[in-house]
Amino acid sequence: MSHVFGPVPSRRLGRSLGVDLVPFKTCSFDCIYCQLGRTTNKTIERREWVPLDVVLAEVKEKLAAKPDYITLSGSGEPTLYARLGALIDGIRAMTDTPIAVLTNASLLWQEEVRRELRDAHLVAPSLDAGSAGMYEAVNRPHAEATFDRLVSGLVDFRREYAGQMWLEVLLVGGYTADVAEVERIRQCVNAIRPDRVQVNTVVRPPAESYAAGVTPERLQALAELLDPKAEVVCDFQGVHRRAEFAATAQTVLQMLERRPCTVNDVAEGLGIHRNEAIKYIEDLASAGRAEAVQSASCIYYRASAGASG
Repeated sequence: MSHVFGPVPSRRLGRSLGVDLVPFKTCSFDCIYCQLGRTTNKTIERREWVPLDVVLAEVKEKLAAKPDYITLSGSGEPTLYARLGALIDGIRAMTDTPIAVLTNASLLWQEEVRRELRDAHLVAPSLDAGSAGMYEAVNRPHAEATFDRLVSGLVDFRREYAGQMWLEVLLVGGYTADVAEVERIRQCVNAIRPDRVQVNTVVRPPAESYAAGVTPERLQALAELLDPKAEVVCDFQGVHRRAEFAATAQTVLQMLERRPCTVNDVAEGLGIHRNEAIKYIEDLASAGRAEAVQSASCIYYRASAGASG
């Protein structure tokens, strides 16, 4: 299985070459909003889940695609990869393409993790709640990944890290999309002092059906409560209409016109990474060309009426 995928369209990073470092749904969180489903291996154990030389060779093969960023993210928490620092050094030795790391910030309380991230060009950690109780309810973390450790790790990392730090806050309707909770998040943000604050919400089918999204208007109003005012990065309209992405999205749509498919069906049928399949399905759904259908424990996608037109 390939551990490098794309480039795929990213609402924040342009053409992003994804690097998947851990097995599917190996994470320190089990977020109620996760579009990848429930966590099957909740852990804070750091391991070399895939050989470093294999990942570096795959990255090298993909550099001809000229991505805007090489993004360490994937199907779980990337800081669980024990050779993260060596990977970042290896990528920097072969290309000038900037490296981004998308992390849930749960392990930043560990000095070795903060040290391994120092040579990334951009680190985008998450902070989805401003209180321990809400953090437990929304992120459902590993027992050792406490709220106090999360916030203190973010504060320490900001103090030590010289690169760009973009803090993402994902607001969930009925949970954190509340003025009082956003005020508590604001207090945490003031202590962390990131370069940017970016607000998001649920737009893809979540792990739990009760994890609701927030309307664009409500999201904008809540973003303005943060200091400085946060940028709304939620992709309500779909991303990147470049021909290369549109062509692949059209291929996915042709599959959905034949029969309803899960994300895994699309990925396996087209020989692409699951995260790529999610990006294309999301783009089709936001354009009104595909729709999600819940069936038992699975989410299927099908072409919307008149999608071909």
